Amino acid sequence: MNIEKNLAAKVKEAVQKHYEVELENFEFQPTRKDFEGDITLVVFPMLKQIKTNPAQLADTIGKYLESEVEEVARYNVVQGFLNIVISDEYYIDFFNEVKDREDFGILLPQSDASGIMVEYSSPNTNKPLHLGHIRNNLLGYSVSEILKAAGNEVYKVQVINDRGIHICKSMVAWQKFGNGETPESTGLKGDKLVGNYYVKFDQEYKKEIAQLQEAGKSEDEAKAEAPIFVEAQEMLRKWEANDPEVVKLWSTMNQWVYDGFDKTYQTLGVDFDKNYYESETYLLGKDNVQKGLEDGVFFKKEDGSVWIDLSDEGLDEKIVLRSDGTAVYMTQDIGTAIQRFADFDINQMVYTVGNEQEYHFKVLFLILKKLGYEWADALYHLSYGMVDLPSGKMKSREGTVVDADDLIREMAETAKSISEELGKLDGYSEAEKEDLYRIIGLGALKYYILKVDPRKRILFNPEESVDFQGNTGPFIQYTYARIQSILRKADFDTSAELSSDFKFHEKEKELIKQIQLFPETVGLAAENHSPALIANYVYELVKSFNSFYQNVPILGVDDESEKIFRVQLSAVVANLIKSGFGLLGIEVPERM
Repeated sequence: MNIEKNLAAKVKEAVQKHYEVELENFEFQPTRKDFEGDITLVVFPMLKQIKTNPAQLADTIGKYLESEVEEVARYNVVQGFLNIVISDEYYIDFFNEVKDREDFGILLPQSDASGIMVEYSSPNTNKPLHLGHIRNNLLGYSVSEILKAAGNEVYKVQVINDRGIHICKSMVAWQKFGNGETPESTGLKGDKLVGNYYVKFDQEYKKEIAQLQEAGKSEDEAKAEAPIFVEAQEMLRKWEANDPEVVKLWSTMNQWVYDGFDKTYQTLGVDFDKNYYESETYLLGKDNVQKGLEDGVFFKKEDGSVWIDLSDEGLDEKIVLRSDGTAVYMTQDIGTAIQRFADFDINQMVYTVGNEQEYHFKVLFLILKKLGYEWADALYHLSYGMVDLPSGKMKSREGTVVDADDLIREMAETAKSISEELGKLDGYSEAEKEDLYRIIGLGALKYYILKVDPRKRILFNPEESVDFQGNTGPFIQYTYARIQSILRKADFDTSAELSSDFKFHEKEKELIKQIQLFPETVGLAAENHSPALIANYVYELVKSFNSFYQNVPILGVDDESEKIFRVQLSAVVANLIKSGFGLLGIEVPERM
């Protein structure tokens, strides 16, 4: 039972009955702590429709609610605010209903659930995953889990960018300088090995450019004529012509990278239902462009290139096919979107891509709509800001990116040093310690990134993220472990229901009110594609629990019914921490 929905209906009834006005919008908010009440109705905005004294209006509505809504115990009016006191019986019934529900707030997909595809990660196969990929992966995975929890059927996919000149650069450098080394012979992950040759290519390319400029070439001429770059271009031509030797090398080196990616994904705790490969999708879309040309959606310029004019929509002209008939990224994105709706029973799609691509997706969605695809209205660009480090911006070519594997390892090391300083690990085996460091380190990383609104840029500070105080993952994990310790000590039957005459401590009631917000928060997070709403909900829940813990004895209370209830209340909070963190892809430790 949603008390606010019931109250909203009755507020409208009261206004209709007493003032003959069809009320449009009004707002409930939690009652401020210095006033008596649970829910407050803000009366001032109603005065636009109802010409009366605000205190009188609040009192009239309050009287009506008190007589018509069983759960309303009493009310008070403070200036233009109607503070409504909800009966303890309502909270008792609510708690008895949810105390044994591990799935509270989580919906299973319904038989008519809408299918939603979430695309994330989508790396290039010329380098390892880096810090920017971590934010992308964490966002995409978490949004997928939140959409599932809101009752949707969700499919997670990525497009692996495994073709193009950047891939050939790593291949050429390996051929020239690699001496046949492999991941097995070097002990390196395959993505690291290939990434090293991408950096090597750039180093050699810069040397050749400098030499050509010394010989009198302009910078542009030197860049175009550098022998190593010419070799990479030739290799790309051979790949597109299906040259057996080039394709074999390409397959081998890409497989090294795929294997490396898989290890990183496993460590990071993300997964996919399907991988799309650009080498298989880059020709998609050309037929759709041809049909759009026939239907007048696109137009052809004198040089034979095909364009769309979006100036009526406030954008500009966009090329969709080059004059030589080859595709651009937009072409294959058009074709891939259409292919995905054929591959899966979906009616929505979410693209997790950085905010530098916002224009691209505006154009893509408009083109698909003009091509007649109704589902184009349900395409969403989950746009996110960059991740910076105190040391500055990262560059892949120069090898100055923060490698994802290295960062994850560093987070575990940071968790280890802080945990050892705090001296909380007596009785742990070495294996248990290492697992705990991993859980804390990853939890710190994920929470620090996901607690921020996706659209905002982040300055990531590893040390700050592994703090056991404040709005951090480890602080919340520690609270969960503390509750597990309480539950282990509660060696008595805790199954009894709350009796109807139970009297709450104010801290207990505050905690129950916070618990009630979880299902609504999951719904809002799904609607807004925002894991930050879940992260900050869990933090508020934990703050409320810690206030309860510091003010109210749990196992040390004499009254048996109070002791049982407080253990049950602690267990419900622990379950919500675990559920909320599960939606963020964060594990919780049983002990810390």
